[in-house]
Amino acid sequence: MTQQMGKFGLVPSLLVAASLGSLAAGSASADPVTMPEVFPAPTSIALGSGTIALGRSVSLIAAPGVDPDTVALVRTILTASGVETITTARRLPSAIDGAYVVLGTGAAPIVRDALARSRAVADGHAEGYTIASLASASGGVITLAGHDADGLFHAVQTFRQLARRSTIPALVIQDHPAMPIRGTIEGFYGAPWSMADRTKHLDFLATVKANTYVYSPKDDPYARDRWREAYPAATLKALGTLAMTARRNHVDFVYAVSPGPSVCFSDPADVQALERKFDAMRSIGVGSFYVALDDIEYTKWNCEKDKAAFGPSGAEAAGVAQSHLLNAVQANLSAKDPTARALIMVPTEYYDAKETPYKAALRKHLDPRIVVQWTGTDVVPPAISIPDAKAATKAFGRKTLLWDNYPVNDYAQTTGRLLMAPYARREAGLSGELTGILSNPMNQEAPSRPAVTGVAAFGWNDSAYDAERTWHFSARELAGGDERATKALLTFFDTQHMAPTFGSQPWQEQAPRLKSVLDGLRESLSGGDAASRRQAIADLTEHADEIATAPDIIRSGTVDPGFAAQSRPWLDAMQRWGRALQLTAAGLDAADRSSSAAGRYFADAKRLAVEASAIQSIPGATRFDGPIKIADGVLDRFVADAPTLIAFDRGEATAPAHDR
Repeated sequence: MTQQMGKFGLVPSLLVAASLGSLAAGSASADPVTMPEVFPAPTSIALGSGTIALGRSVSLIAAPGVDPDTVALVRTILTASGVETITTARRLPSAIDGAYVVLGTGAAPIVRDALARSRAVADGHAEGYTIASLASASGGVITLAGHDADGLFHAVQTFRQLARRSTIPALVIQDHPAMPIRGTIEGFYGAPWSMADRTKHLDFLATVKANTYVYSPKDDPYARDRWREAYPAATLKALGTLAMTARRNHVDFVYAVSPGPSVCFSDPADVQALERKFDAMRSIGVGSFYVALDDIEYTKWNCEKDKAAFGPSGAEAAGVAQSHLLNAVQANLSAKDPTARALIMVPTEYYDAKETPYKAALRKHLDPRIVVQWTGTDVVPPAISIPDAKAATKAFGRKTLLWDNYPVNDYAQTTGRLLMAPYARREAGLSGELTGILSNPMNQEAPSRPAVTGVAAFGWNDSAYDAERTWHFSARELAGGDERATKALLTFFDTQHMAPTFGSQPWQEQAPRLKSVLDGLRESLSGGDAASRRQAIADLTEHADEIATAPDIIRSGTVDPGFAAQSRPWLDAMQRWGRALQLTAAGLDAADRSSSAAGRYFADAKRLAVEASAIQSIPGATRFDGPIKIADGVLDRFVADAPTLIAFDRGEATAPAHDR
């Protein structure tokens, strides 16, 4: 999708009720009750009185019909929380005599009874859920109530976060998503993800309450260049296994085909070829489909039949022809399964919302059921506002599904980069103007998760989304809660903070935390007294140590080894740059003390900087191979400037050449 044109803890705004002491009748806890952090931010959360300790034994009550995988997940969470004995029960006793967990949909009598005891009601929205925890003198009841099976699964994901605490406070959470479609589209150029990476990604999407994954790798020949051909049996089987993983995670697996480079829009044989492709996917358990018409030439026909059917080639004729094909596909899907989700398409003009003959043709002719994707004000937009989305609705004749090209790194400006800044500059309130949001991730699956976590959290509750806190949450998740690894990851993220566009100006700056430290040091060296200079150099040394040691901590401390493997050259380069910064700090300290060792430190720092700059990306891992970038424009510039910041003879510092 990002082929360049030309061709090319969150703490939410929580609804905290006044005392709710009645939720914990007869119970009082000496422990202070604090508001738990939940990601994504829930619609509302109200604290009651008291807390519940799960202890060594819990009674589990699952309403009839609850998905066995969901029950198994609850058991796994309880075991991870230190519960040794999980007893199956059928109903709650009149007097609570231990810790109970009740789960099911709000329609189940046992769930209604449990909610009533907590004076809570079931959430009434699709994918919504209610969690009500009621403390008692000898235990308590935690009710996980979903509006539907998806909502119950989301409730369990929130319970997973709550159960990490030593005690669970009495509370009521009512929650549901702001956007009906939330997730990712594997729509990048370059090396597709492996099936193992996709499996991990689907497991990850479940934890952030995403519900959609679109399979659309540009370099799958059977989905684009050879789209008419059937998949080899082994590949089809692997895709079927992936679809089963998606179902287990309550993620809609959407299969996309990209016929645009060769399709004949008016040829019934090509409509039948699409139907055969979708029938094959339906046979392995896939029920949602997508036709991608992006990054194609639409000013010429692929066949003479289209010229006869739609007239001379051009943008308007392309819109009419594409609508003809897509409407036939939608009609076929509806005939085979009236309950199936609507077809999704991405148009050839997928960027901006300017009125054009092509968009007008789609607006007039495309079946209104078909979902249209749109990337914002540009292919890689620096920001997206509510007026932008309203303009897209007007242009395409329906609310669009946002294809957000972040953190994808398959275009030239991202060469040598991982894009790991927080997901930001999308306006709260977009949920009222979009049908959903899908992130186009990087070729590196695990390093994509910090940004995708933000996309999912924004899609769930854009009005309470906090980019920075969600970013920190993603680091903690990757670190499995380990504080040292979390800090190391955030240091790494800072060196990969820059988010480019197709223009010359990035939409997120590079290494803001490191830049603040270095700017402060420059100021102290230029105008501070001896004590302030030495403190600034000491602060720099501490930050340099963090950069130099972070890679080894990350390699050992992240939960998924894939993160370190996919980030390997960046971690290698970061370690060398960190060592160069340590030597630079040592050189500044020596220069400040008028030591002749300063020159040697600076020379060694320069040598390490050259080595770090020469490290290359993993060949073939991304669309563009090249040298690794680590806090470029910030760290490299400082290491180069450092020898001129303090004159060795304690005279006036010489200004760096680029500042003269």
